[in-house]
Amino acid sequence: MKKLALILFCVWLGSVLEGAAQSRIDTTGGRYYRPIFANVTRTQDVTYGAAADFLGNNQNLRLDVYQPAGDTVRRRPLLVFAHGGGFVSGNKNDADIVELCTRFARMGYVTASIDYRLLFLPFDTVNIGRAAIRATQDMRAAVRFFRKDAATSKTYRIHSGFIYAGGSSAGAFMALQTGYLDKDAEVPAYIGLAALGGLEGNGGNPGYSSVVQGVVNLCGALGRPWWIEAGNVPLVSLHGTADATVPYGAGMVGGGLPAQKVYGSAILQARATAVGVPNRLYTFKRAGHVPYSGSSPAAVAYLDTTTRVVRDFLRPLLRQTSTVTAVKSVASATPQAFPVPASATVQLQWPATQAFRRQPVEVLNATGQVVRRLQWEQPTLLLQRGALPAGTYLVRTQGLAVRRIVFL
Repeated sequence: MKKLALILFCVWLGSVLEGAAQSRIDTTGGRYYRPIFANVTRTQDVTYGAAADFLGNNQNLRLDVYQPAGDTVRRRPLLVFAHGGGFVSGNKNDADIVELCTRFARMGYVTASIDYRLLFLPFDTVNIGRAAIRATQDMRAAVRFFRKDAATSKTYRIHSGFIYAGGSSAGAFMALQTGYLDKDAEVPAYIGLAALGGLEGNGGNPGYSSVVQGVVNLCGALGRPWWIEAGNVPLVSLHGTADATVPYGAGMVGGGLPAQKVYGSAILQARATAVGVPNRLYTFKRAGHVPYSGSSPAAVAYLDTTTRVVRDFLRPLLRQTSTVTAVKSVASATPQAFPVPASATVQLQWPATQAFRRQPVEVLNATGQVVRRLQWEQPTLLLQRGALPAGTYLVRTQGLAVRRIVFL
C-alpha cells in the first residue's frame, strides 16, 4: 500500500513539475542567448490572413517563418517582426529584418517576418494614421495566426504564452500599437476606426488573442505616450539621438504631409518607467534613423548591438510564468467605468463574472504617482473627483485589469 501511495505521489509530482515547466521557457544550454544552431529553415509565403486594402480590394497577407534547423523542443517563443518603409514601401525580405529573424532563430526562437497592407490616398495625416491602423491590424492577425496554430495543428511548435511583437521604423509603430493601443476610445475620431474594422480588424483567425508578452521597438514612436499604462507588457527600445525621420523624443513626422506629433523612444521610456512597466532604452548616440540597416561595417556593428540588447532584455522574460492570453478571460477581469469622461463622479462596477472581494484601490495620475487610496467595499464603487485636477488617471486594483478614467 505504501509503495502504491509513493508511486501515485511521484506521478502527481511529475505532472505538477511538467505543468510548471510548460508555463515557462527552458533557457538552459545557452538557448535564446547563443547561436547554438548552425542552420535555419525558412518557410516562405505562408498566408496568415486576408483583408481589404486602401482601395477596398482583398489582399492576401503573407509571412516567412524562420526556425532553428534540427530543433526538437516542443514549445518555443516567437518573435513577430515587421519591416519599415513609412507604410508606403518595404517588404518581408528587407535585409535588416531577414538578418534579425535569422539571428534569433539560430538562438532557438521561432521568428516571423510579415508583409502587411501598404499605401494610402490621399497623402495626408488622416490617411497615414489609417494606414498605421491597418498595418497594426495585420500584425494582430499574424499573432492570432500563430496562437491558433499553437492550439490546433502545432505546425510551428509555438508557446502561446511567449509571443513578442517587434519592428523597425514603421514596423516599430505597429509593434508599439499592438502592445499598447488597446482601447477604441484611444484612437482619434477622425480615423474612423469602426469603418476600418476596429483595433483587431478582419484579417483572419478570429477567436484567438492578439495579446503579446513584450514589444521590441527599433526607431519607432507612439501617437500618445499615455497609451502605455500600468500593468502593460515590457518594452525594449533602441533609437538614435540624431534621428531626423522618427524623433528620439517628441517631434513631428510625415515629410511632405501635414505635420503630426509623435512621441519617440525617450518619451516612451520615461512614461513606461513612471507607470511601472519594465523597460530598457538603448541610445545610439548621434546616430540617425535605422543605423543598423545596410552592409557597411558601421551598420553591421549597430545590428550586432541591436541583437545583443534585445536578446539580453527578452531572455529573463522567458523564465517567468507565461501570461494568460485568452480574450474572454482578459475582458471579464476588467472593471466597468462610466461615464468616461466625467466631471465629478465615476462609477466603477465590479466584473459580473468575478466573485466580489473587498480590496484596496489606488488612483494614479499620468506620471504614475498615486494621488488617492481608498477601499472597494461593495460591487459598485463611486469614485469622487474631489480636488483632482482635470486629466487622465489610472485605477489600479488587485487581480483586475487597470482601468483608465478621465476627469474634465
